[in-house]
Amino acid sequence: MGDAAEEVTRTQLRRGLRIATSLVAMATVFGLGGSNILRHLEEYDSPLTQWAAFAALAAVLGGEALLIVRGRSWNRLRGPAIAVVLAASALSYVTLPDGRTSTGPDWIFGAANWAGLVVLLDRPLRSVALFLLAHELTALLNLLLLDDPSLPDMARFCTGSVTVIGFPLCVAVVASILSGLSARAAAAREEVERVRVSEAVAAESHRRRQQRFAELSVTTVPLLEGLADGSLRPEDPAVQRRCAIEAARMRRLFAEADTVANPLLHELRHCIDVADRKGVVVELDARGQWPEPPVAVRRDLTEAVLVALATAASHARVTVMGGAGLVSVSVVADCGEIDVPKPATPGVRVEALHNDDTVWMEAQWQPNRRLTS
Repeated sequence: MGDAAEEVTRTQLRRGLRIATSLVAMATVFGLGGSNILRHLEEYDSPLTQWAAFAALAAVLGGEALLIVRGRSWNRLRGPAIAVVLAASALSYVTLPDGRTSTGPDWIFGAANWAGLVVLLDRPLRSVALFLLAHELTALLNLLLLDDPSLPDMARFCTGSVTVIGFPLCVAVVASILSGLSARAAAAREEVERVRVSEAVAAESHRRRQQRFAELSVTTVPLLEGLADGSLRPEDPAVQRRCAIEAARMRRLFAEADTVANPLLHELRHCIDVADRKGVVVELDARGQWPEPPVAVRRDLTEAVLVALATAASHARVTVMGGAGLVSVSVVADCGEIDVPKPATPGVRVEALHNDDTVWMEAQWQPNRRLTS
């Protein structure tokens, strides 16, 4: 809510500055500019040309008013609009009486600058500066090439240029600062959100690891304590099998934190690695494509394979088959009689068959079946 309010405030400030600048431009063009044309109408070589330049600036300001009402900017029309303003300036100077640059009849000297400013207000400061420079050069060339200026004429031109360039440039600086502050505030807000999301993800991952470590401690800690106090003997095959099972579970736990394309196969490979280390030959066959199971479901699907692989004597085969409606993980191993793991999630079903020392176990999950706690 706070970020939304700040964004609304910044939008209102930019809109307010745009409206204020447009009002100043309209007052300058329609008020001062129009009155100067009427007052000096008889002095112009071609009054119609002056009115044409006036109409061009009026059209630009009218377009700006329409865009403000519709909440839009100039976008692709910005270039043509600036061209219209500069063309109007040049057109006005063509029929300006000799020696009257930056005087009363030169109404466009203090009008075109504001008309161009409203078009470029949301652009970088250098764009406004270049436009004001082009406008100033238009007037200066007219003064130098057509008017044969005297020293007082040049002094008058320089004095007038202070306001013609200075006031619009000050407004452009304010707009640029406001735009920069808005951009930096938006970037800071995005960075804060990114950090918050990262912290939330890290906290959730840490909580899940702690929960999983707590689950492992139920079986792992007694095993370690028994080995430490001598009540369990490392050479005992049953103890070795328990150690292998717990090692595989821990490898699976570590694999759960990895970001991979297929987490189920990734965790199965980590379980297989424990069997490989003790010399068991394991084949892995994966067929089909399936939706990514949740972590709890993956643990139930891999638990049967994990137990069989950890207790296999020489060889095992793991098969993963899946589709949109069913994911199946099965294992065949020479591991003798073992307990069939009970799934913790209702959507997972485990079956087992024993034949002498060979065991077949399969865990199935139906993705379309909704899990309940």
